[in-house]
Amino acid sequence: MSAPARRAIGVIGGSGIASIFGDAGGRPHRVATPWGAPSAAIEEGEVGGVRVLFLARHGEGHSIPPHRINYRANIDALRALGAEAIVTVSSVGSLREELAPGTFVLPVQFVDWTKQRPTTFFDGGRVYHVSVADPFCPDLLATARTVGREAGTPFVDGKTYVCVEGPRFSTRAESALFRSFADVIGMTLVPEVTLARERGICYACLAMVTDYDVWAERPVEASEIVATMHRNADRMRALLAALVPRLAHPPTCRCAHALDDAGV
Repeated sequence: MSAPARRAIGVIGGSGIASIFGDAGGRPHRVATPWGAPSAAIEEGEVGGVRVLFLARHGEGHSIPPHRINYRANIDALRALGAEAIVTVSSVGSLREELAPGTFVLPVQFVDWTKQRPTTFFDGGRVYHVSVADPFCPDLLATARTVGREAGTPFVDGKTYVCVEGPRFSTRAESALFRSFADVIGMTLVPEVTLARERGICYACLAMVTDYDVWAERPVEASEIVATMHRNADRMRALLAALVPRLAHPPTCRCAHALDDAGV
């Protein structure tokens, strides 16, 4: 009898996380999907004995802006290579004074403020209405909380992420409005998270606060974001190295069954 296939974990690296396999990199896969090519070749390797599929969200050299990322191709390519869970790293701005630059956050809810992105795999044929009432995988969130505490880099939990179109930053009026319903702001969570749900993939976002959004009466500067991002990159890589091996066990969540009752 053949051994059961190992669970594969997808990791999508955002700003500051260009790879998790070191200088040697992983084995590259170039995948074609019905929605075109993903942002970059997907690197395959191992972290703590777990099969990992790594994708640079913004492409090689950070060349793809957030509103031009082919999110459908990215998620579909990871699933085609066997990813059953996806952990992503994202840089975000803070909408709360207590969430200072350098803070790591685990979002548990989101608000979609994007305007022109394709948001679903189901554009025709059978209609599916997938629930995202609780958009992030509870198994992944619980494990990330535990690993963060053990590593001495705890996540601030229970926060809401508002996803904007980008690539521009907010006006002061927008930033003040966003503060009324969200805690952090970024440009890449949606539709990544909803597409993962449509593909039955567990998903969690590890968010790194790089700056205060402009509500703090100081315009956001890209140089500030990059500097904070680089300071946090080593800490985030260490967290991923500790987190990924803990995700090898079979899930207890219902993420894989997202379509069971969603069809019309």
